[in-house]
Order: sequence, then structure tokens, then C-alpha cells
Amino acid sequence: MRRPFVAALMAALPSLALAATEPEPVPGMPQLAFGHAQQGPLLIAQVVWMLIIFGVLYVVLRNVALPRVAEVLDERRRRIETDLEAAREAKDRADEAIAEQRAATLRARAEAQSAIAAAVHEATAEAGKRAEELNARLSAQVAAAERRIAEARNAAMAALKPAAIDTAVAMVAKLVGSADQQRVTQAVERELAGGRA
Repeated sequence: MRRPFVAALMAALPSLALAATEPEPVPGMPQLAFGHAQQGPLLIAQVVWMLIIFGVLYVVLRNVALPRVAEVLDERRRRIETDLEAAREAKDRADEAIAEQRAATLRARAEAQSAIAAAVHEATAEAGKRAEELNARLSAQVAAAERRIAEARNAAMAALKPAAIDTAVAMVAKLVGSADQQRVTQAVERELAGGRA
């Protein structure tokens, strides 16, 4: 804090000295009156002091301030490069994770389709097996029912035969007056045999 104050005071000394004396008028531009008797040496002193101050300021900036600025910029550049590298690595990891997730999805989809196909095949085979068992059972039931029907029909025909013969003999006797038992029995048996076929 003292250095800038001292530098400003030293730069202001020539101006203070000039203000303390009564200067004679300067023709033309007073800033460039280097040949003036009173103002010329002050202007030269001011220029010299300005060059000295500028030189000191240049040395201070070059040796103190600018290296610090360069360090800050280098540190910032390194930090940005580090962050960019970390971002690239994170992006690469994310891309790998996405690729793995897609591959896992495809594997899971293929496994699911395979499991569905296996389940459909198994269900079809099971349904075919059950259908065959059901057809065999139904065929056995139909055959048993046909046997029972045939037996019932034969039993009914056997039970119907004496009644049919008696009825036919009674009807022929009523119509004709007398009936031949043997001929009526043969005719009834022929009719019953023809109806059975």
C-alpha cells in the first residue's frame, strides 16, 4: 500500500515544484515546451520520471503480476483438461453401460422368446396327448355304448319275438279264421331279421 503512494508522490514532485514558482508564459503547446527556460527541465524530469515509473511498473508486472496470472491460467487450463478427461471417461463408461444394457435386453428378449416357444410347444404336445387320451376314452365309451345298444336291441328283439308271434297269430286268425303257427313264426322271424340288418 505504501509503494503506490510513494510512486505517486515522486511523480507529483516536479509538478509541485513547478506550481511553487511563478512560470513565465509558454508559447505554443505547454506539454511540448522542452526548450523553455523554466518548464523545459521540469518536463524533461517528468518524462524521465515517467520512464522510470513505467520501467518499474513493467518490471513489477513482468516479474510479479504476470507470472501469477500465468499460473492461474495454467491451473485453470489443467483443471479444465482434467474435467474434460473425466467427462470423456464418464461418457465412455456410460456408452459401455448402454451397450451392455442393450445386449442384456436382446439376450433377455431372445431367452423370453425361446421360453415362450418352448412353453407353446410343450402345451401343444400336452394338448395333443390329452386329445389322444380323450379320443381313446371316447372311442372306448362309444364302443361300449354300441355294444350295450346292440345287446339291448337284441334283448328287445328277443323279448319282442314271442309277443310279435302271438300278435301276428291272433291277427291272422282273426282275419282269416285260422292261422298256421309255424308259417306265422317264420314270417315274423324273417321280418325281425330284416329289421335287424
